[in-house]
Amino acid sequence: MTSLYYDCFAGISGDMNLGALLDLGVEEAVLRKRLDRLAVEGFELHITPDRRGGIAGTRVEVAVAADNEGPARSPAAVQELIGRSGLGRRVETFSLRVFERLAAAEAKVHGIPVEAVHFHEVGAVDALVDVVGAAICLEQLGWPSVIGSVVELGSGVVDCAHGHLPVPAPATLELLQGVPTHRGGVPFEATTPTGAAILTTVAERFEVQGDMISQRVGYGVGRRDGPLPNVLRLVVTAPGPARREELSLLECNIDDMSPEFYPHLVDRLLTKGAKDAWIAPLVMKKGRPGILVSILCEDRYEPTLTRLLFAETPTLGVRRGSVSRTALERTVRHLDTPFGPVPVKVAVRPDGSRQTKPEYEVCRSIALEWDLPLREVYRELERLLEANDGT
Repeated sequence: MTSLYYDCFAGISGDMNLGALLDLGVEEAVLRKRLDRLAVEGFELHITPDRRGGIAGTRVEVAVAADNEGPARSPAAVQELIGRSGLGRRVETFSLRVFERLAAAEAKVHGIPVEAVHFHEVGAVDALVDVVGAAICLEQLGWPSVIGSVVELGSGVVDCAHGHLPVPAPATLELLQGVPTHRGGVPFEATTPTGAAILTTVAERFEVQGDMISQRVGYGVGRRDGPLPNVLRLVVTAPGPARREELSLLECNIDDMSPEFYPHLVDRLLTKGAKDAWIAPLVMKKGRPGILVSILCEDRYEPTLTRLLFAETPTLGVRRGSVSRTALERTVRHLDTPFGPVPVKVAVRPDGSRQTKPEYEVCRSIALEWDLPLREVYRELERLLEANDGT
C-alpha cells in the first residue's frame, strides 16, 4: 500500500491541492465527469501546465461567473447539496467532514453556533469544487495513507468578507491547532482555510519526511510569486523498512506490595511516558514469590518513570538497560460507524499491507454506552473495516 506525503513547504490551498493531485496522474476527464454530479452551475474548471520558481506542475483555476459568487450557503445547505450528488459514500463523507471542520472553525472564531454560519467562505462555488474535487482525486488514488509536513503559513494580511485580517487567517490558525507550522517564508497568505481543512482531514499525522521510498511526485502550481516557489508538492511513496528504535528498559523486583495496587501502577506508568509496561511473576531469594515490573521508554522519560516507581512502590532500586526493537509504522485513523467516529490502530507491514484493529477500551466504552455485548461491537467494527478495505 502506497502513501502520500504532503510537502507544504510553500503552503496549501484548495486549487494547489487539486493541481498536485492531477499532476500525480489523476485523469482530468474523470474529475470533470464526476464533478458534473455536484449539480453546481456557473463555473469553469481551467487546468493548464504552469511553473513557479522553475518548477513545472499543474495549475487549476475555478473560474466563477460574476453573477454566481453566491449564495452564502449554510452548512446544512452544503450537506444537502453534497448528499444528493450520488458521488458515493466515501467521497461524500470526506467532503462533508472538510466542510464540518471549516464551519466549526469559523463558528469558533466568530463566537456563533455552527448552524448560524452563513457566509461566502463556507458555501462558495470554488470551495465546493476544491473540496469535492479533492475527494474524487483521492478516491482515484485508492485513498492512500497521508502524512503531512510542516505547513508554511506566510505573512502579511489577507482580504476576506470580514475585511483585512492578519495572516494566517483566524480560521486557518484554528484548523491547524496541533499541526507544526512555519511563518514568514513568503510575504502573502500561503495556506488558506480551505487548504488547511482539506489537509487536516486527510492527514493521519505530521512529521518531517523520514524513511520513505519516493515513487512519483506531483506539483500543484499556485498564483503568487515569492522567495519560495508557490507550489504544493505531493510525493507518492512506498513504505520504508520497519523502524529500529533504541529504548530504555527499567525494571524492579517487588515482593511486599498489595496486588490491588499493580493495575494503578501500570496505568500511571503508561500515562507518564512509558511505551509499554507489564508485570510478571518471579521467584526471588529464599524462595519468596515476587513481581517483576518492566517498562520500555524513550530516554527522556526515564527520570520521570524512575521517580514514579519509587513513589508508587516499596522498591529500593531500579535497574536500567538499553534494548533495541523493530517496530512497524503505526497510525490511528477514524472509522465512520453507527456509533460515531471510532479510532482504529493501523500498522503497515514491510510488504505494504495493513493490519487494523480497534482499541479495546474504545470498544468497551461503546458497549457500555449503547448497552451492547462487547463481542457485537467488535464484530460490527470488523465488518466495517473489511468493507473499507482496512483503510
